[in-house]
Parts: sequence; structure tokens; C-alpha cells
Amino acid sequence: MSTLAVGIDIGGTGIKGALVDVSTGELVSDRVKVATPEGGDPDAVLTAVAELVDGFGATADGVPLGVCFPAIVRHGRTMSAANVSKRWIGLKAERLFEQTLGRDIHFVNDADAAGVAEVRFGAAGGSDGLVIMTTLGTGIGSAFIHDGELIPNTELGHLELDGVDAETRASYAAKEREDLDWTSWAARLQRFYAHVEFLFSPELFIVGGGVSKHHTEFLPLLELATPIVPAVLRNNAGILGAAWLAAGPGRA
Repeated sequence: MSTLAVGIDIGGTGIKGALVDVSTGELVSDRVKVATPEGGDPDAVLTAVAELVDGFGATADGVPLGVCFPAIVRHGRTMSAANVSKRWIGLKAERLFEQTLGRDIHFVNDADAAGVAEVRFGAAGGSDGLVIMTTLGTGIGSAFIHDGELIPNTELGHLELDGVDAETRASYAAKEREDLDWTSWAARLQRFYAHVEFLFSPELFIVGGGVSKHHTEFLPLLELATPIVPAVLRNNAGILGAAWLAAGPGRA
């Protein structure tokens, strides 16, 4: 397993990256962030990523590069697009990036990357069985990791509950849109997490997304048989998970 890898986290508004020691989960460069090009066109995003990677210098030359992206990713193709150009849908993104950057690339869903990072280096270190990571933001992202192995492209935010996608009522965006207090929002989260718990019987829930820094306001209000804890890696989770999957035995 290579020790060094570059992790890139592409979002709707920003692209973050760093050089990572995947044996320790530590950043060995500064974390760099640039704005996502207006419209999120693949070619423009690729140019921005190439410039970002060049900035890491000779140490990053030729090392594996992982990219996490807000989309379903199957066999190197991005099969959906959230807050970026629809040109990503069906795009052979992994191949496109490999041709331009001249190295192995591994594309992965952003929630999946964050989940892997939390299991390897964060809140779920040493956990066996099924760990379910959820990210509460504009929607609800999810990641399943079973005995340390990623089960990719779960979409728990689109589970139908009470006739609608769960994320339309239980995401952090729904809380803000409807001006819900913590107690009212927690009741919706209870409905969501209790249903997921019944379906999958996980050993641990991890809750990420920016709102996780306020976890004391809502996690204690949930009544579940499964332990539920906040994510700890925050803005580095996608970078770390993408880098680890690119360099490690979990590469698929």
C-alpha cells in the first residue's frame, strides 16, 4: 500500500485538496481550497484540479489520487450531478482525469469517502460490523462500511418516508427552510434514523455535515438502540477517504 496519496474533494462551491499520509491519516501538506468554476463544467473543474495538484510540488508527482464527488459513481463514471453541470451524468470521469493528470485516479461518492475516513481515522476507529455514516446538509448523504469494507452508492436520503424522500423533511436544509427548532427537527431525525435502524441493524451511526458541530443540540434527543455519534474529521473527511481509497486495498 502506497504511503502517500493526494485527496481531492469536489463540491458545488469549492474544491479542497491535500497530500495525505494514508498510513496515519495525517495531512502532509497544507489543505488548499479553490472555488468550483461557475456552472461546475467537467473540463473547467478538471483544469482547476490539475492546477491544485501541481501546487503540491514534486512530492506529489505520480502518487495515487483520489477524488470524491457529489454523485453516484459506478466503475469510474459519475452517474448523477448535484450542484454541478449535468454533463457529469454518465461521464467517464475517472478515465478523463487519468488522461489529463497522467496518474491513477479513483473517483468515489463524497459521503462514501467521508464514511471511509471516519472508520479508518475518526469516530468509528476499530468498529466491526455495519457502520452507517450520514451527512446532514442540503440533502442526506450516506455511507455503509461493513467490517471496514465500503459498500458504495447508498442513497438513504431518498428512502421514502410518509410519501416523500426522507431528506425533504429531515435534512439540515429542511430545518433551515422551515425554521424548525432543534426539538422539532430531532423528531424528524428520529423518524428517519429509527427506520434505517429497523432496516439495517447497524452497530454504529455517525452523523456528519456542518451541523454535526452542534450535535449536543439534537443527538441527545434521539432514542435509538444503536449508538449515534458525531463525525470528528469535518472538512478533512472527504480528502482523507478519497486518498485512502486511491492508495489502499479498498480500491474498487
